[in-house]
Amino acid sequence: MLPYPIIKLGKSKEISLFRRHHWVFSGAILEKDETLKNGDLVQVHSFKGEFLGVGHFQYGSIMVRVISFQEELIDAAFWEKRLMDAYQVRKSIGLVDSNITNVYRLIHGEGDGFPGLIIDFYNGTAVIQCHQIGMYKHVKEIAQALKVVYSSSLDCVYDKSAETLPKGTGVENRIVLGEPKTTQVLEHGCIYEIDWEKGQKTGFFVDQRENRNLLGSYSKGKKVLNTFCYSGGFSVASLKAGATEVHSVDISTKAIELTDKNVALNVGFEGKHQSIVADVVKYIRDIELDYDVIVLDPPAFAKNIKSRHNAVQAYKRLNAEALKRIQKGGILFTFSCSQVVDKKLFSDTITAAAFEAKRNVRILHYLSQPGDHPINLFHTETEYLKGLVLYVE
Repeated sequence: MLPYPIIKLGKSKEISLFRRHHWVFSGAILEKDETLKNGDLVQVHSFKGEFLGVGHFQYGSIMVRVISFQEELIDAAFWEKRLMDAYQVRKSIGLVDSNITNVYRLIHGEGDGFPGLIIDFYNGTAVIQCHQIGMYKHVKEIAQALKVVYSSSLDCVYDKSAETLPKGTGVENRIVLGEPKTTQVLEHGCIYEIDWEKGQKTGFFVDQRENRNLLGSYSKGKKVLNTFCYSGGFSVASLKAGATEVHSVDISTKAIELTDKNVALNVGFEGKHQSIVADVVKYIRDIELDYDVIVLDPPAFAKNIKSRHNAVQAYKRLNAEALKRIQKGGILFTFSCSQVVDKKLFSDTITAAAFEAKRNVRILHYLSQPGDHPINLFHTETEYLKGLVLYVE
């Protein structure tokens, strides 16, 4: 018998858990201990008393996030086993001990069965972000489990949960274990500086790794525009692949500074790169028709269903402007990381943009997130990144 309080579901409310979906919504709950606090471990039972899973309780529309569908203790052995399982997945796809890439995602929330937990590995430093207080309560256990999994390959564990947990929880970003030896990483042979303390997310957009590499295959001898460049990932990948000229645009001065730093870290790019601080949409409206390749990788325009319509209109306007101004025979890489904008809606939106721009367009690739950001078949909300590579006549 587990020592965790029982939450009982209403009649026929257990179906989603039988299908291994990780969320229990408040409307499904029939009985719970009224003394429960945010982050408490609970066990979920069906209306008939059947065990369904163990998870973290939190007041809100999603009241339980299940971390195990087995009747097991959430202890040190649990974390070691589950983190090792995730590590083996990354090893199987060639990310562990690679001589060209030493940055990848180890834990991708529900994609790896850990609701509310992100862990990115940066050349010896593991950066943790907890998106719910329940996971945060296990940070020290998780750090110790990471040490077991990585052994001497792990130098440091940094907790960046203060960026994602509600204000007033008393959480501070901090080193949990060890000390970092370097802040530089390799991705397909490109060097990047990672600012996990002050940078966006955990410091780098790890999910675009394979798409950056693909961009390289279209960049040799081309003039490239990288918009919403952040730390210049697509810019560096293009330059390394032989682009003749790359322009990086972002509204953030700090992002441009980081881009310039990353370009400078890689040898042989002198005189081929220019950074521009500007509003991307306004900038694109005024560019000359001389870019061979354009990258549109905006932040999430829609955070929820209510904002989806406005987001779709923003994607349409942005892409229409880029399609109007790209060279004949140009290549457009366009993305959306808004989870509420699915692949079909995004594709339909780009179709509308092409119609408005009066350009004939062919789809060359459908893009998604890489294997270290796995999509859970039972929890489809883990699929969020979608993109298209377009040939523009």
